[in-house]
Formats: sequence, structure tokens, C-alpha cells
Amino acid sequence: MTALPFSKYHGLGNDFILVDNRASTEPQITPEQAVAVCDRNFGIGADGVIFVLPAPRSNQTDSQANIDYSMRIYNSDGSEPEMCGNGIRCLAKFILGLEAEDSSMPELPHTYNIQTLAGTIRPELQPNGQVRVDMGEPVLTAKDIPTTLGEPDGKAIDETISVAGQDWQVTCVSMGNPHCITFVDDVDAVPLSDIGPLFENHEAFPARINTEFVEVVRPDYLKMKVWERGAGPTLACGTGACALLVATVLNNQCERAATVELPGGNLEIEWAENNRVYMSGPATLVFAGDVFVDAAGR
Repeated sequence: MTALPFSKYHGLGNDFILVDNRASTEPQITPEQAVAVCDRNFGIGADGVIFVLPAPRSNQTDSQANIDYSMRIYNSDGSEPEMCGNGIRCLAKFILGLEAEDSSMPELPHTYNIQTLAGTIRPELQPNGQVRVDMGEPVLTAKDIPTTLGEPDGKAIDETISVAGQDWQVTCVSMGNPHCITFVDDVDAVPLSDIGPLFENHEAFPARINTEFVEVVRPDYLKMKVWERGAGPTLACGTGACALLVATVLNNQCERAATVELPGGNLEIEWAENNRVYMSGPATLVFAGDVFVDAAGR
């Protein structure tokens, strides 16, 4: 068995196991081992494992030249998402702690350029403890989300989908990972555990889907619940909150900046005039230690 040092963080209750993987370009554990350590009864318990890896060192393009670190994630089911909004805030705090140990902690505010499977994401650590993240531009073209709803080269806005014998009006957005957003009168009444898996695995979403249910409380205040692809119901989803705001603006139901209330707390989201989406929220260290894993994934 091998001892794996880790730190556990959460962003509004969306919790992650953070691993210092700077000595290798590949994650230290397998997806099967990630499933084991994420188990809430037999492991540490988390929605996913996040690895901080070194920046790419070979064949760099101009866009990669200023990358500080790379990020990889395994979900609690062993799948690998492109990005995670709450996770990257936790990663930024984790990196700050690692650099403090190396006696090279930067002054705040400070921005890291993080390479993800969704492109370069830029979290900025604030002096007040919050992390503001430039999440990039939303992807609205149906074939690039991907979804078969709407025309392939068009936008999937207010499209009809049948789930659990009911028609739902949905809007699809990618924030580097795919999201399906639907509006409801009472988000607390949504039978999330029943219909979440049906949305996730619907044939209209060839890469599966994250699903957000949104109640518009006010034009500047939205309330949401989420079923995350590969993780199920979580207390918060950063990319989902960003996609949700974009979808709500596209449906003319909210302003371009709003508070998004999630089960774990609030995020501040803005879809700026430069077409980039910005997310601000907390990231909190819970505890650190060592977990023992073996080749069988236990």
C-alpha cells in the first residue's frame, strides 16, 4: 500500500481531495483508486480528486507560455470532467498553501494561469479570502456543447426535451463542460435524485450532461439545484452557476450579474460585456493527512 498525502477543501460544500502532483505530469492514482478515496463510508469522502500538475514544458504554444500549473480531476465515479468551477477555487487556495511551504507565497491579489481540459482558467486570490475566477467565454453552439437539441450550428435555447414522461423547456450552455438548464417555479420541489440521472444520460447529450434547475427569485437573484455528471447531487457547482446565469440572460429572465443561491451557499456570477463569465466565491481547507491506497483501488 502507498501513502498519498492530501488536503481536503470544499467550495460551498462541493468537496474535493487535493493532491500535490507537481513532480509528475500524470495523476498519482488511478480513476479506480479515486473512486475508493471519494467513498464517504470507506474512504475520505469527496465529490472528486483534483491534482495540481506542472505546467506543460514541451511544444508550448504562445497561449501556453505563461501557464503556471495544470489541473486534472477525477469525479467520484472515476470519470474525468473538463473543468470544475468550485474545484478550481479550491485548487488556487491549495497552490497558495504549497507555495507558502516553499517560501514563495505571492502577495494578494494574485492570479494563477491554470491549464485545464477546458482551456486556460484564471483564478484570482483576493485579500478577503474569496477567489474570483475568469471562467472564459460560454460556448453556445449546439454541436460544440455537445447536444443534438436545436440546429447543430445554432443555439439550443428554450428547446423541448422529454424526461420521465414530462416535457421540459431547456437551454444548453458549455463552460468547458456541458450544462442543461431548465426553469422551475419551486426548485426545492424538484425530485432531483429521480430525474437527474435521466437528464444526465439522455440521448440528446452524447457526452452526458450536468443539469441545473433554476428558480428566478429576482432578476439579480437566482436559486438553483444541480445534478452533476459523474457526481450526482452536489451542494454547489461553479461551472453550473455560470452556465445557469448565461442561460437565464438568454431567456431574458435576469440581469448580466446576479447572486446564485446553491444548497451550499452563494456565488456571485457576472457575464461581462467582453463575453467572459466571472465567478466569485469561497474555498475552505477542511483537513489534511495521508490516505493509503493499493493497486486494487482500495
